[in-house]
Amino acid sequence: MEKTPIFGAGAAVSGAPYTPAVRVGDLLFISGQLGLDPETKQPHAEFAAQVEGAIAGIKALVEAAGGTLANVVKTTIFLSGDMSRFAELNGLYAAHFADGVKPARSTFAVAALPLGALVEIEAIAVL
Repeated sequence: MEKTPIFGAGAAVSGAPYTPAVRVGDLLFISGQLGLDPETKQPHAEFAAQVEGAIAGIKALVEAAGGTLANVVKTTIFLSGDMSRFAELNGLYAAHFADGVKPARSTFAVAALPLGALVEIEAIAVL
């Protein structure tokens, strides 16, 4: 099995011991993306900006592997604290996955996320 690391322009890269995305055959596994301010490397202050930034990170990684957001088949979303922002999340998310078959998705409330982020999104794409 050959694993190929994928690094995307604009996708956040941290010092943590993982690869932003790994391609195995036609599958692309995208690590959890946070909506970080590119200058400070800290989460944006607003929830909407964090969601948009996380999706932008996924998009950058899928494009670096030769695909588009239409290639995403599964996402997992982690919300910090509780599910009170679920409806807001759905509105923001839907704008990026409006055409065709939408990805399968799971959403979880978690106690905390890295860097105090409010949302983290991971994805799987078929290229």
